[in-house]
Amino acid sequence: MKKNIHPDYHVIKVQMTNGTVFETRSTYGAEGDTLTLDIDPTVHPAWTGGKSSMLDTGGQVARFNKRFGGLTLGKK
Repeated sequence: MKKNIHPDYHVIKVQMTNGTVFETRSTYGAEGDTLTLDIDPTVHPAWTGGKSSMLDTGGQVARFNKRFGGLTLGKK
């Protein structure tokens, strides 16, 4: 392995949005630095399966229903 080409791998602290702190090894910053997260897996809907809602901005759904509302796929 070549010498002096790899980044320094050291211990840092990671602070979650709820204030909890844990230590991990990283190439971020310097030894003992704290990485403060704006978004983390404990609160973000992408990881927690949060509620998603469909917003009808500008009447897109209403316009679709007006255009294709009478369309059926099966026999009556």
